[in-house]
Amino acid sequence: MFLHLGADVIVPKKDVIAIIDMKSHHKSKVTEEFLQVADEEGFVRHVSEPGKAKSFVLTTKYVYYSPISSSTLKKRADSIDESSDDQE
Repeated sequence: MFLHLGADVIVPKKDVIAIIDMKSHHKSKVTEEFLQVADEEGFVRHVSEPGKAKSFVLTTKYVYYSPISSSTLKKRADSIDESSDDQE
């Protein structure tokens, strides 16, 4: 199954490692350093306009800055799990 991150971007749900609120990443120096290095190394993808992201999604390949809140993305991911359980 896939998770829609906004605009025309979808990622395989199995590749999602973490969904993190943008407000909370400022509380951790390690997270800020990680995001800076990921950006410098070319692993950051902007789904929203820079500065407009509400969350970031860490996947096995990239870090996506999404205009969708982390709670909404989590609800979407959870509903994907429920719908795949229904299909079994």
